[in-house]
Amino acid sequence: MARVASFHLISETRWLTPLALARLATDRPRLARVPGLRFWRLLGTAHADDTAGGADLHRTALFAVWNDETDLEAFLRTHRIARRWGDATEAWHVRLRAAGGHGTWRGVDVLDGLEAGSDGGPLAIITRADVRRRSWRTFRHAARVVDTELHQADGLLAVVGVGEAPIGRLGTFSLWDSLDAAASFARRSPEHVEVIRRTRREHWYGEELFARFEPYASEGSWNGRDPLDGQPAERR
Repeated sequence: MARVASFHLISETRWLTPLALARLATDRPRLARVPGLRFWRLLGTAHADDTAGGADLHRTALFAVWNDETDLEAFLRTHRIARRWGDATEAWHVRLRAAGGHGTWRGVDVLDGLEAGSDGGPLAIITRADVRRRSWRTFRHAARVVDTELHQADGLLAVVGVGEAPIGRLGTFSLWDSLDAAASFARRSPEHVEVIRRTRREHWYGEELFARFEPYASEGSWNGRDPLDGQPAERR
């Protein structure tokens, strides 16, 4: 069986916020020992659907790459972390196949060896970058402008800002109803196009990743619903 990836978005009650933050540290050694887990990143999230700043201190995310779907299934059904997610205020999980992209995440090509998926239906996209210190203020201003443009884009189903650190290592996870919708935003949104040009010209990033995935199965809720409802994705 080929590798698969997954993304998990977990919201805790506000009174558990200190515990949720602590688990960003304490869950790391536990994840390092999970069978079949090849690559993972525990992530903080921005508030609501903001991708340009701020932090939602009671919501966290996990991106993971698995040896195969059997390992992912075993984790979700038996591991203490996944069992704890069952008591969260809200949890959403999606399984992902590769649909193209480029770049690396802390030196790792997360698409390498992943089961090939289709880009003919809904699409999940992960963008992330290590922003150079000298470019941080410029990046923050540009991110705010692009965030406004993003939320006006046709075909956007859901988006969340994610990060490994409050400053410098930031990204987004977004869902689109089609490749055409995502491509239209990327190529025809004036502010976004200009920001991409500037990142190349001014070398804002030390490392970057743009990865597309087929979200082939999902469960749970994100802001009260599964954003892939009505899309041709398998339910579990």
